[in-house]
Amino acid sequence: MLTGWPFLVGGDSLLGIVNSGPATLERLRKRLLEMRAEILGEGDVAIEPARTDPTAVGGEDEAQALAEMNQVIASKRNRERTTALGRIQAALKRLDEAPDDFGQCAECGDPIGKRLEVMPYVELCVECQHARDGSPKGPGRRHLRDFR
Repeated sequence: MLTGWPFLVGGDSLLGIVNSGPATLERLRKRLLEMRAEILGEGDVAIEPARTDPTAVGGEDEAQALAEMNQVIASKRNRERTTALGRIQAALKRLDEAPDDFGQCAECGDPIGKRLEVMPYVELCVECQHARDGSPKGPGRRHLRDFR
């Protein structure tokens, strides 16, 4: 059951990723195909022109600013969806070409684990992803007043 972008998980658990048998791989494939179908089914977000009448000069500044903000938001959503679709396609290809290696980190070879529950298209374990992103290794915010 997909609960909308960015595909929050509800229901079935994929805790058996470490010992990825045919049933688990088939569930992952089904999930990836569902994610791809949802992205393709939604289509791109329309980017409305800033001006409806190209011959008009001036106009309301607030309306112009709102139209530009909506264009930026729609453009960003379209880029994120395109990126996610590419990652899903790559995961399906990896699943077809090397099913025995699917679910293992592309850098260290360790099992990816529970990350595949939410994002079945990931290639890296948490540690390697943190190293690639340059994320701090320590714990994140512990209290509402902790600002980093």
